[in-house]
Amino acid sequence: MGSAIFEKQWVGVDLHLHRSVISRIDDRGELVEWVRIDNDPKALVKEVRKAGRRAQVAVEATYGWCWAVDALQAAKFEVHLAHPYGMKKMRKTKRVKTDQADAYELANLLRLGSLPEAWIAPVELRELRELVRHRHRLVKASTSVKSGIRGLLAKHGVRLEVSHLEGPTGLALLDTLELPELSATRLASQQRLMLLLANEIDAVVAELDKRLRNHVGYRNLLQITGIGPTLAAVFVVEIGDINRFPTAQALTCWAGLTPRHYESDKAVRRGQISKEGCALVRWAAVEAVQRPCEPTVAAVKERILARRGRPARNIAKVAAGRRMLEVVYYVLRDGHARCLQIPEDATAA
Repeated sequence: MGSAIFEKQWVGVDLHLHRSVISRIDDRGELVEWVRIDNDPKALVKEVRKAGRRAQVAVEATYGWCWAVDALQAAKFEVHLAHPYGMKKMRKTKRVKTDQADAYELANLLRLGSLPEAWIAPVELRELRELVRHRHRLVKASTSVKSGIRGLLAKHGVRLEVSHLEGPTGLALLDTLELPELSATRLASQQRLMLLLANEIDAVVAELDKRLRNHVGYRNLLQITGIGPTLAAVFVVEIGDINRFPTAQALTCWAGLTPRHYESDKAVRRGQISKEGCALVRWAAVEAVQRPCEPTVAAVKERILARRGRPARNIAKVAAGRRMLEVVYYVLRDGHARCLQIPEDATAA
């Protein structure tokens, strides 16, 4: 029997929580086979192996994608992670949407070289990202609990002149309050939650510092005025490999800090920032300029306020945040940012 020539195939995996659909297509874009499996790493690898050794596989970055990508990479397949936002824009005009059609679309876009791809972060970096994002969720929960405490006290005409309820002064004031029985019970419950969340936040911060204290980029970012341990951790962990961004402008665009741009014939319009990108990096960049920061960064905000006045303060913050993120780019890439260095002529003067 003569051996058949194996034709190159591409694979698309439409991943879901319980089951997934796998489609294989040939180099002409014709469907070879599709199958639906219960989510299991061994079953996934077994089906993809039908496409041949080291086949190219497209997986959409949907809920819980990590296990599938890790299993396929361990089996030596070339895995491409489809960006969910890019896929969403492509599917806006589709009349029919099925799992089989989505899996075929992933494979075909990969074959054509048109797949909108997301970066697959290493496992170690993903673990650090989980810590950073867990802290962010804990802080949001803590803020909600503290708002609930102030709201409860406001119903009884009590207003505490203290900014940190979880501090010694705040706790002492809360303990001296006399409220009706039901409200007192609620307040005690909220106090316990507030202290528990504060302890959890401190534990996550300590773990992040332990894991990042020897990271060169993290240490360099701490030298920038306005960036503390929390913001430095967000930048290092969420950005990852800085060399995947060719320019500082590419990084600010990825973070959603660049304005939308529309141009056709003689019509040119620039709108608000896109906000299409990493929300945590965008938050960290703007947060860093709302405190004393590097003079060259603060100057951006001051120029806008001087020209447009107080109504433009949010615009000024975003512009300064974009400048701060550019500084972060150069510090992570080169270890320093030349724009922060004071010229020798200035010091001599």
